[in-house]
Amino acid sequence: MAKQKSSKVWYTIGAVFILIIVTGITLRFTGVIGGESEGKEVETATVGLKTITQIVSASGRINPETEVIISPDVSGEIIELRVKEGQNVKRGDLLVRIKPELYQAQIDQLNATLLSQRARYEQNKASFEQARFNFERQKQLFERKLISEVEYLQSETSFKSEQANLKAAEFQIQNAEAALRKAKEELQQTIIRAPMDGTISKLNVELGERVVGNMQMSGTEIMRIARLEQMEVEVKVNESDIVNVNLSDSVNIEVDAYPNRTFKGMVTEIANSANITGVSSTEQVTDYTVKIRITTLHNVNQSNNEQIAREDAGELSALEPTPTFKPGMSASVDIMTKTVENVISVPIQAVTVRDMNLVKSDSTKKESNVSENEIPKEDLKKIIFVVKDGKAYANEVSTGISDETHIHILNGLEVGQEIVTGSYRLVSRELNNKDKVTVKNNRTNAVAQK
Repeated sequence: MAKQKSSKVWYTIGAVFILIIVTGITLRFTGVIGGESEGKEVETATVGLKTITQIVSASGRINPETEVIISPDVSGEIIELRVKEGQNVKRGDLLVRIKPELYQAQIDQLNATLLSQRARYEQNKASFEQARFNFERQKQLFERKLISEVEYLQSETSFKSEQANLKAAEFQIQNAEAALRKAKEELQQTIIRAPMDGTISKLNVELGERVVGNMQMSGTEIMRIARLEQMEVEVKVNESDIVNVNLSDSVNIEVDAYPNRTFKGMVTEIANSANITGVSSTEQVTDYTVKIRITTLHNVNQSNNEQIAREDAGELSALEPTPTFKPGMSASVDIMTKTVENVISVPIQAVTVRDMNLVKSDSTKKESNVSENEIPKEDLKKIIFVVKDGKAYANEVSTGISDETHIHILNGLEVGQEIVTGSYRLVSRELNNKDKVTVKNNRTNAVAQK
């Protein structure tokens, strides 16, 4: 009986021991007891040196740097059209002739009017001489008291009247001569010639059409002449970026018509007046027009010798056809505004703006529900988390310019330090000072280049 009781005791002890072991293994496996937490999983990169070029991107259209709109000064029917769209012309070449008969008829009419005014002038001149002779004679008789004062005054009035008529006749002749000169000028304006060397970039009329001259209203746009060998890109730059753009900044240009090719350019003009679009203040967009000259050779027939010379000079890696840009083509540009060489830089995603009071507070380890708009501006700082001995330490930094991937760190970091770059939620919201972290980088994780 005692032996049977002793066996039951041992069975009970064994069962309890096994239960304790199983419970311990379960709790350790679930992380309740034993071992320390591995920490938050983060991605990191190494601080290095890099050349950073700040870029302002924009889009727009290609247009000639010089383009002249041709509109007639006189109205009429086009009876001769010497050019076609795309044709090259020289300064002084005949472009258009407008029907001149009406203007020739006006000249004939004004010639007749001028002759009539000159004949009237001669008639008034004769009357004036007669009136002057009578006045002088009457004056002598009046001085001798041979005629009355009334007769003398009548002769004086008649003389002054004829003198005024003669002066008016002179003015009438001058008026007729001016009208005739104007008519002759209008006749000459029925022939339109090229004001400069260039290409007919746009032709809006056909032979036989009637056009309206600038004297009546805005006038009909007949055509445009442009210098296509010098094109530019006109883009709109946002007001927040325009302060970084300067004259002579280098530009990389991509044209939709030439995919996989990049052309060079230079900023030549920056507008002072803003373009404001949108009705309400919340919808308004403010930008400025920037003109960029395309410096890559274009719109010319280039010989093989020139191509080979350019290739030898290192301009071309392979023989590429000279591009032909047409007005209105779409293009996008990257304006290289500032460049700093061999500076401390990190991936842009490593920099975040946080409330340093919360980040460095040991009592605040949970994500704060306070809106950023409610945090005082003086408490918001730019920080980067540096990994050291398995922990993330918040470093306050100041930044400079940035490119598409990296940002210049002015102070707060040293070359070779390991910094947290992801995930975005961890860096921007969850990670705090001295939090334990576990580094798990992807093979493609970017590292700041030396």
